[in-house]
Amino acid sequence: MSQTEKTNCCNTAAVDQEVDQPPKRKPRLGRYLLLGIVAVGVWYGIYANLATMAKWLMYSLLGLTPGQHLSSAIEFFIFETPKVLMLLTLVVFGVGVIRSFFTPERTRRILSGRRESAGNVLAAGLGVVTPFCSCSAVPLFIGFVTAGVPLGVTFSFLIAAPMINEVALVLLFGLFGWKVAGLYLGTGLMIAIIAGWVIGRLKLEKWVEPWVYKTQVGSAAPEERLDWAGRMRLGLEAVRDIVRKVWLFVVLGIAVGAGIHGYVPENFLASIMGKDAWWAVPVAVLLGVPMYSNAAGIIPIVQALLGKGAALGTVLAFMMAVIGLSLPEAIILRKVLTIKLILVFCGVVGLGIMIVGYLFNIIM
Repeated sequence: MSQTEKTNCCNTAAVDQEVDQPPKRKPRLGRYLLLGIVAVGVWYGIYANLATMAKWLMYSLLGLTPGQHLSSAIEFFIFETPKVLMLLTLVVFGVGVIRSFFTPERTRRILSGRRESAGNVLAAGLGVVTPFCSCSAVPLFIGFVTAGVPLGVTFSFLIAAPMINEVALVLLFGLFGWKVAGLYLGTGLMIAIIAGWVIGRLKLEKWVEPWVYKTQVGSAAPEERLDWAGRMRLGLEAVRDIVRKVWLFVVLGIAVGAGIHGYVPENFLASIMGKDAWWAVPVAVLLGVPMYSNAAGIIPIVQALLGKGAALGTVLAFMMAVIGLSLPEAIILRKVLTIKLILVFCGVVGLGIMIVGYLFNIIM
């Protein structure tokens, strides 16, 4: 047999072997649904009994005395740590599934060519559900501007994306109820829409770094079509990725909250963060800007502050400043914005946050 015939025979055998192999089966949706139902049942069984387990561990197993500062702080930490982490895991999975429908590239296409006003509303809404972090601020900004999205509409998106954090939203709902969560969502959207509209009216395109407008953005690769099984896999990947990154911030935030809960006297914070202290809201905003924390890490501190008498508007302003006016994001945006535009951005958003703080201190 010649060498060519041997090669052809080998190729034919390889093809036959590939044909004989059964096709790889994709995981079925039913399997994910069944596992999901079982997991949710186990999750709920544990979550519903966290308070009972924490008290048993504290006072039966460890023998601590109720009512003392140390025992109160430890009980807060033991109860809130699994509670917040369990809520966080559930929320991140759901958000991971939702985000599979809204990629940054798809968001850019939706906002391209949108007029202001309607574009500000749409951009703020998309900012809530679109994947965003401080490190992606620059490429998102360049992509939006070069795609023809107006500057004010772009800023509505950039404000809403970090400020209205879906993890914070669901954690607030789980810890404080729908009213506080609704206030956070509504006021955050209002700030993003109005601040973006104001920046658009000021016509500050000249304060964007010139090289941004010269950047050519290539066409995006075709987006992968996902079935529900694929979307659920993305949800699980989001849990592995995000929870692994933020759990330490969550535990540290709960530790700070435990210290406030156990050692700060009742209603002490009412004198410095209450409704009667007119300067409390701007001070809370100024304190929040240099702090760097994710939404999940700041929620336990918010819970402890409210429990010790701080006013809702003041605490809400503090939380929004930490999440929406972080110093690291401003430093990153300096690559594409002049210092003047960054100051305008921070000033407009900061003013909106303070107005919200004062408003809720008056009506709540």
